[in-house]
Amino acid sequence: MTSPRRTAPRSAHALPKAVFFDMDDTIFDHSLTCRRALARLRRTEAPLRGQTLDAVWHEYARLLDIVQPDVLAGRITIQDARVERFRQLAQFCGREVSPADAADLSRRYRVHYQKLRRTIPGVREVLRRLRGRTVIGVVTNNEVAEQERKLDHLHLRPLIDFMIVSEGVGVAKPDPGIFLLALEKADALPEETVMIGDSWRSDVTGARNVGIRPVWFNRFHLSPPDPWPVRELDSFRSPVHTEAVLAGDVTERSSPR
Repeated sequence: MTSPRRTAPRSAHALPKAVFFDMDDTIFDHSLTCRRALARLRRTEAPLRGQTLDAVWHEYARLLDIVQPDVLAGRITIQDARVERFRQLAQFCGREVSPADAADLSRRYRVHYQKLRRTIPGVREVLRRLRGRTVIGVVTNNEVAEQERKLDHLHLRPLIDFMIVSEGVGVAKPDPGIFLLALEKADALPEETVMIGDSWRSDVTGARNVGIRPVWFNRFHLSPPDPWPVRELDSFRSPVHTEAVLAGDVTERSSPR
């Protein structure tokens, strides 16, 4: 793949040859879409009203994190994982539901979630500014069809050069293999590349282990689990600041808070 045609620079920052973005909670606002979908679901579904919305939202995220490795490894289907997640979520709220009722909760949630999908605020303008000045890749764990639908629904496909999805290549972040495939696709060396993502393990540690400079998208202001320096962003609302971080012109762990 040849490097994209360079246009006149829009800032003084020298961008890396390639910038890789995670999808969920970096480009696509999974967390707040999830919260809004659960809020809609609780209006009609009594089994999910035994706890506050925030408690239900955090428990849903916890259950998702627990089962995601098994889904990615093919040990459980994504549909079975969704049904079991809602069975346990109802249990967390003090209600026992049958597998059929859990499946219905999952289906209704999915309808709300699909309708409410949105991008992370500011990321569209960032991608527009980067387009043509660096190779833009999306490197994500999930099903291919799911991530492709997000690109189309959010009208982001024209703003990126390629997307690599774990299901499609048989290897998931933080495994080095998926990053090496992305580097090959971008025709870039690790030291010429930046990976930005919200997951410390998958995105930050995964990229660092192959020599790619990571940028932690830390919009919920979490504490880093490891002591080594890393550049951070907590939003994309300032495209100029985002470019400075991607270019390495901002001190590690520096973020406009």
